Amino acid sequence: MSHTVTTWYLHQTARSDLAPAAAPPAGAELRIVRSAIPSPEFSRFLYTAVGGDILWTDRLDWPYARWAEHLERPGTETWVAYLRGTPAGFIELAASGDGSVEIAYFGLLPAFRGQRIGGHLLEFGTARAWDLAERWPGLPETTRVWVHTCSDDGPHARANYERRGFRVYETTVTEEPELPMPGPWPGAGPLPAAAE
Repeated sequence: MSHTVTTWYLHQTARSDLAPAAAPPAGAELRIVRSAIPSPEFSRFLYTAVGGDILWTDRLDWPYARWAEHLERPGTETWVAYLRGTPAGFIELAASGDGSVEIAYFGLLPAFRGQRIGGHLLEFGTARAWDLAERWPGLPETTRVWVHTCSDDGPHARANYERRGFRVYETTVTEEPELPMPGPWPGAGPLPAAAE
């Protein structure tokens, strides 16, 4: 069995393209912190916890050494949103060395979606893509920030990017095999509401 997947490639070509998001709810105790020490264990946790229900599978077979090599590349950064001290989501930036910075991964753990965290995290992370060269001597100044999202991602993903000022520059349609949603582990996810 297969299904049709539409992938949209979006970008910003000037820092002024970035549009602000609504602030998180007052008193939300939301902090966004760079994970400055490369940690394959932590990055794999974020990847599986956020992407388990939206078919992120391309890194599931990466061994520890590949995670470490990836995270240690100059211009690769992971920024993590914490809600009251609990990881709620992340954004991973990857510089290519030509002034282009990819938002390689972005998303929230399922339990934190729909709480006005995603727009704020995307705005913050995109701003960090635009000023990335300030933290990485030797990398060129950012001239473009790009991302791709697809119809397998969350239903609001593309709209969130567009509200932050990203514009579609390419669209592809492919047939992809049906895969089971891996989740961070079997049965993971928010607990069902208690019966009343």
